[in-house]
Amino acid sequence: MAESEPDHCIALKTFEALLDLFRRLPPNKVEENLNTLCDVCPEYADDLWGNVDQPLQVMKDEENGRDFLCCDYNRDGDSFRSPWSNTYIPEATGGPTPSSRLRQIETSLNSAFDTYREMYFEGGVSSVYLWDLDEMSQDGKEMSFAGVVLLKKVLSSSGTSGAPTGSWDSLHVFECHERGRSAKYKLTSTVMLSLGTQMPSKIEVKGLEDAKGDSEVTLSGSMTRQAETDYPLPNAAAHIPSIGRMVEDMEIKMRNLLSSVYFGKTKDVINELRSQSGLQAKSAEEMLRSELASKLAGRKG
Repeated sequence: MAESEPDHCIALKTFEALLDLFRRLPPNKVEENLNTLCDVCPEYADDLWGNVDQPLQVMKDEENGRDFLCCDYNRDGDSFRSPWSNTYIPEATGGPTPSSRLRQIETSLNSAFDTYREMYFEGGVSSVYLWDLDEMSQDGKEMSFAGVVLLKKVLSSSGTSGAPTGSWDSLHVFECHERGRSAKYKLTSTVMLSLGTQMPSKIEVKGLEDAKGDSEVTLSGSMTRQAETDYPLPNAAAHIPSIGRMVEDMEIKMRNLLSSVYFGKTKDVINELRSQSGLQAKSAEEMLRSELASKLAGRKG
């Protein structure tokens, strides 16, 4: 008689099956899919919420009049820490905050990425959050800390037929370990992209020549990449350009990969499956092809 599997093995396989199922569901409905899976298996809800990347949420810091992004890294209960005021909103919870030395770097990074966001995205929202990894390093010369750079841009419909809609959410989680006059960075970047367009179209089917409808195309998904690098560290302020350069290089690589591989392959598949010309044009091509074939056959004869 075969021995039964331990409970922890069964739980692990069940969780892996849930993640596998989630990856096969429409990626443009992340929150809806996640809520459904949590309803089906509520005992795995915490693990699912902690392992699935979701589109970033936007909140407003009324004190500073600035929007900021929310994620698990600046969350304490139902409140989120604002990078502009360093307080939790909507209710002060006494949650963790960076040390004074790290807070100075965090403030400078938020200012730097605010400029980066405006230059690359021409809008949207950005936020940077840092936290200490080693309490003993707060007052020492060398620090070990981690952080996350968040960027979000939403393209809303302008009301014009065929106008595209979409969103870009990127999370760049990194660790930094100072080692004398240099610093080692480990970066994990995730990009969530969603694009869609809807245009009126005619239904070219016999008996339905005058029928009209809307054709909708959506393209969405996520990508994760990792990188490690060392940068010189002449002073604490050198973290700002180093982190900025590292995130910028990673976003450029991921944008190029999305453009050349993902969009390129999708375009090739669509062009193979769907003809861009109408039925009349396609019939004319078939007639011309048949006529040319018959004339060539006649010459050979």
